[in-house]
Order: sequence, then C-alpha cells, then structure tokens
Amino acid sequence: MLNLAWPWALWLLPLPVLVYLLVPRARRYDDALFVPFYQDVVKFATRQEDGVGRRGPVRMILAALTWCLLILALARPQWVGEPVALAASGRDLLLAVDISGSMRQDDMVMDGKPVTRLALVKQIVGDFVKRRAGDRVGLLLFGTEAYMHVPLTFDRQTLKTLLDEALVGFAGTRTSLGDAIGLAVKHLRNRPNRGRVLILLTDGRNTAGRIGPLQAARLAADVGVKIYTIGVGADEMLVRDFFGARRVNPSADLDEDTLQEIAGLTGGRYFRARDARELEEVYAEIDRLEPVEQESETFRPIRSLYYWPLSGALVLSYLVALLLTAPLLRRSREV
Repeated sequence: MLNLAWPWALWLLPLPVLVYLLVPRARRYDDALFVPFYQDVVKFATRQEDGVGRRGPVRMILAALTWCLLILALARPQWVGEPVALAASGRDLLLAVDISGSMRQDDMVMDGKPVTRLALVKQIVGDFVKRRAGDRVGLLLFGTEAYMHVPLTFDRQTLKTLLDEALVGFAGTRTSLGDAIGLAVKHLRNRPNRGRVLILLTDGRNTAGRIGPLQAARLAADVGVKIYTIGVGADEMLVRDFFGARRVNPSADLDEDTLQEIAGLTGGRYFRARDARELEEVYAEIDRLEPVEQESETFRPIRSLYYWPLSGALVLSYLVALLLTAPLLRRSREV
C-alpha cells in the first residue's frame, strides 16, 4: 500500500495562495532586472493573450501542478509491502572473541599449514555464524579493553565480514575476561529471559580490566545470561632454537579453572579446543543447544517513491520554461 512518511508536509500546499493573499508585495510583478534596451523583450514575454505569459492560465496551472508535485515529493511517498516473517529460534547469541597478543600464536593447523589461533577462530566461527539462520548474533571483541564490534543482528554476512577484518592487538595485548562478560551482560540483559547466550572464547587468563571474571559471571547469572566458555590453544608445540628442538606447552597461561567456574555459575559448559577438529566439534555441540521459542517478528519492506513526483515537477518546470521561451525565439527569428 501507499504511505506518506511525512504527511505533515501536505500542510504546505496552500502556502503560495496564503502568501499571495496576505503579502501585498506578492501581487506585484515588477521585474528584478531593469535593462532599458530589453523593454520590448520584457513586454513580449508578459503577453497574456497567448495564455502562457507571466500570469497566463496555462502557466498558472502548470506552476500549481509543479508545486503540488514538489510538496508530494517532500512528504516522502513510500510503497509498503506485505508483512514478511523473520524466522527466529529464540536465541540471542553473543560471540566474545579474544584478540589479545597471545592469539597470534601459530600453534594451530588448517589445511595442513600452521596458522595463528585467531585465523583458525575466524574460519570456524565464520562457518558457525553461517549456520545460525534465524538467530540474532552479535560480536564482541576483547583484549585489554572490550568493545561491541557488531550488536545483535540478523545480518550474519556483515558480522562474518567484520570478524574477518579483526586483527590481533586492536583492543590491546592483555586479556580482560571480566570486562568482556560485563559488557555482554549489559547488551543481553534487556533481551527475553530465556534466550540469552554468551559464547566466550579465549586462550589465556584475566590480566586486565576493571571487574573480575567471576564477579562478572555472577552478574550474568543474576540476569539469566548463560555463558559457554571455550579455551583454545594446543597442549604442546615443537620449538626449534639454538640448542635444538624441544616441546613446550603454548597454552600454559590458559586458566581452565576460571573458565569452568564461569560456565558453572551461569548454567553453561566449558569446552577445550586444542586443534581445528576439536574447535569445530565445540561449535557443532553448541549448534545442538535446544532453541528457545520467542515471539516471531515481521517486517514490511519499504520502497521510496519520492523520485516520481520530483521527476514530474522537473518535467513540468522544463515545460513552463519551454512555453515561455518559444515565443521569444519565434519573435527573434521574425526580427
């Protein structure tokens, strides 16, 4: 159906008539430019016998139609389509991804090549996001600071694009688990009570922030936010140096006890991902979470139509100018 976004603009339709009636000077037709040797041209242009002069009926009708079309364009006509239902499983999934300095550790393997932890996370989480059709998904990035990169949205493609653009160190080199959870709680607390889920992925322990992770987890539990925590990083890695090859544990800083307690406090689960296969299995398990039904949402597609009356006004203006100049051109040929 047709709709006007700014219907109040229609009140401007009688404005020219009001100006003509209330402002005496508006009834005068003095020339703005006085050039003595153009008097014959001016007199000819203001002839009324042809009906298209300055006050001719044809010109007045065209001017009135032009004004009406301009006001109609200003009112922003729109075509509002039929309601379209948005499929919704009832979940609000907020993905919190660690981008601290340790996420550049290249102890993971993808397609037979060593890659950094963040590169693997981008691939696996990106595939996970693609599968979340019908869910609202948001992205929170954290390092020394935590910030909301993508608010909850149905636009999964944009979220995946912005995740791919994330770089290690954008939010600082340390890890603020507590601030990340606190910011997630702030954004999820106004969502439906039974559909708030935070998936927190990290490779370290809390080393920064203004709030402790367990304190933040208790706040999350109070408002009904369920947290699934994921510890990512290999258990051992072969390192070669001056003294030869030796095996080290690149995940020595991973605080699994705290991550388990965070999940336990909020009714979630803790997962450990040591390689690409295990990380895929983690998100596949999260995929199998029971959906929580919530009210379905609909939206109406809206298409702006203002350019039609605006184009009509421009055409009529051109026609008026053509009608006014045509007699002058004919007269110039006669002279």
